[in-house]
Amino acid sequence: MWFIAALLTAIAWGAANLFYKKGSQPTDRFSHLKIVTMVGFVMGIHAFIYLFIIDFNYNPIDMLRYLPVSALYIVSMTIGYIGLRYIELSIAAPVQNSAGAVSAILLFIFFPREMHILDVSAVIIITAGVIGLAIIEKQIEDRIRQLEGYKVDPKYQISIMAITFPILYAVIDGIGTFVDGIYLDELKLISEDAALISYELTFFLVALSSYIYVRFIKKQPFFILKERDRTYAAILETTGQFFYVFALAGNAIIAAPLIAAHGIFSVILSRIFLKEVMSRGQYVMIAIVMFGIILLGISEGM
Repeated sequence: MWFIAALLTAIAWGAANLFYKKGSQPTDRFSHLKIVTMVGFVMGIHAFIYLFIIDFNYNPIDMLRYLPVSALYIVSMTIGYIGLRYIELSIAAPVQNSAGAVSAILLFIFFPREMHILDVSAVIIITAGVIGLAIIEKQIEDRIRQLEGYKVDPKYQISIMAITFPILYAVIDGIGTFVDGIYLDELKLISEDAALISYELTFFLVALSSYIYVRFIKKQPFFILKERDRTYAAILETTGQFFYVFALAGNAIIAAPLIAAHGIFSVILSRIFLKEVMSRGQYVMIAIVMFGIILLGISEGM
């Protein structure tokens, strides 16, 4: 079941990227906090509904127990949102998507286990395909800009400060997934339900603080009910998070790189719903990643 959960996570987060793109406002210096607010509010609503439906005997102490994981995830996501104001997504994506490989390597080093050759091959193929796709997308954007005579805003040019954000995201998110794998898979320190609720309630508290800061301290226009694109992104983010904890609990080492391939699904969904034209190279990279996913499916069924 971990394979299906990881696949659903990647699809949900891939779809969320479409709405993050639509809801992103580079000129708004509080844009990242508004995204954090919407994601946290939706996660909080989901946590309360989930508690009511499953009648789970939740212990609030689990929020503190799971806080190291929650903090790493929330910090990495916020850094990722901030970074897009200083560096183009096509440049940041291959660096950020390496987070899955970082966590898988850490888990394998500290909690070595025997892995099937299909698993190892699939992880390598998926990771290579994800990075390859991001590189091709960057090359396509560069060619379009050259033809149109477009010049990139200086603040988006690669600099030490700019490239620091996606690197920090990859490292912190990778460590977060590594620690999460310890909690859920290796040492079973917390149940999947408790982890999900703890993370979402923690994010809700962060969102509430963020909203108060933006709306009342900084007095910025921010109307929750009008945040359509960010709300859709938050719903899809939360959907992915729901399946994510079950994927990591099942097989953290293999699930992490598979989930990191959610960018592939962003491209596919963009082609389907936004009618974006894809190059031959993009099709090749998508085929490579899909081949890796099929290998994982075969390995899981063995």
